Formats: sequence, structure tokens, C-alpha cells
Amino acid sequence: MQEHQTVEWKESWHDEYLEWVCGYANAQGGVLIIGKDKNGIPVGVANTTKLLEDIPNKIVSTMGIIADVNLIQEAGQSLLEISVEKYPSLISYRGKHYYRSGSTMRTINGVELERRLSKSMGRTWDAIPIPKVTVDDLRQDAIDYFKEKAVARERLTREDVDVSNQVLLENLNLFDDEDHLVRAAVMAFHKDPEKWVTGAHIKIGYFVTDSDIRYMDEVYGSLIETTPSR
Repeated sequence: MQEHQTVEWKESWHDEYLEWVCGYANAQGGVLIIGKDKNGIPVGVANTTKLLEDIPNKIVSTMGIIADVNLIQEAGQSLLEISVEKYPSLISYRGKHYYRSGSTMRTINGVELERRLSKSMGRTWDAIPIPKVTVDDLRQDAIDYFKEKAVARERLTREDVDVSNQVLLENLNLFDDEDHLVRAAVMAFHKDPEKWVTGAHIKIGYFVTDSDIRYMDEVYGSLIETTPSR
């Protein structure tokens, strides 16, 4: 893979390269190869096991997005490939918005930042798109449970729910304008929503008084199945 606008080689990993991840997400996407020198010669990465865990966690915790981080082999050397997709919403890293332009990384500010922010205004937290999740990634049993409860409570008719999952989610406005599923869909129907939305779990506490908690637990999984029925 040759270095160009959407491919960059780095000899070793440094956290400052999270700016590049942000820049790719705000541009056309791209790939960072860790373990190649500036001439494209594989030099390898020593601590791949740790980085395979640390890098995705740092990307999620600082930007709230998902990037594929994979171990690859080239010329007998272990390299890391960080693949970033273009995101439909503007992504920031530590309060700054980066953008990959040509062979450089720059910050978005001034009039351009205002224009981009204006474009994304009006979106609520749960309407933020998650490009990597598809309808096939959602739990069928969670969708079936929703259909059953919606009909039983007369919020939807049997005719409304006797459609494909794609059509049902479209009718529930769980896609954005570019046909990406939004956070609400992932929270409701994905088997592991916290993989895509940090902190997406339910905390349950039993309070004896306003300040005295006797028991606390955390519940993970799709919101539809973890929320008590009423």
C-alpha cells in the first residue's frame, strides 16, 4: 500500500496520531500504517498486543467513534493498520476539529467550522449516525420483542410491524439522511451497544435513603430487552 492522501506511514505509535484519526474521519477516511519508516520500509511494531487494545479504546474514549485496528504482516514484520471511515457528523479530538487535506493535517476553524457545525445542528444525541453498524448487526429477537410490545400496547398495528427490519427502522426514523443507522437504533437493538456508544448500559441501585445505597448493579445489552416492561 503506497503512501498518499488517504494512507500514511508512521514508524511507531504516538497518541498525537489520534489527530490523524480525527482528520480522516472528517475528510474522506483513510489508513494509518504503524511500523513503516518514511520510505515505506517495514520496521515492525514491538508492543502490538497492547496497542491492539489501547488504540481502539483511546479512539472511542476521546472521539466516540470506531476505527478498525488490525495486525498485519509485511516482509516478516508485524505492523498495525488503523482504518478510519468518513463520518457524516463532525468529529472533534480534545476540543479541536482536524481535517486531512492533501498530504497535511489541519484544523477546521473560523467560517468553515461554523458552516460544518451549522450543517450538523438540529441533531439530538440519539440521532448521531453510526456508519459501521448495519441492520444485519441488530438482534432479531430484540426487534421481535419490540414488535410484540408495540402491538400489545397499541402503539403500532400488526400491519405496521409485518414489514422487513429495514422498512420498520425507516418508519421509526432510525436512519439519517445518508441511510446510516443512528445511535437510538444501536441503543435499542444491538447486542453490545457499548461497543459503539461509550457508557451505554443501565445502572440500577437500591436506596434505603436518599444517600444510603444498599445495592447497585449494571445491566448490559439492548435497551429494549433490559428496560423493565410496564
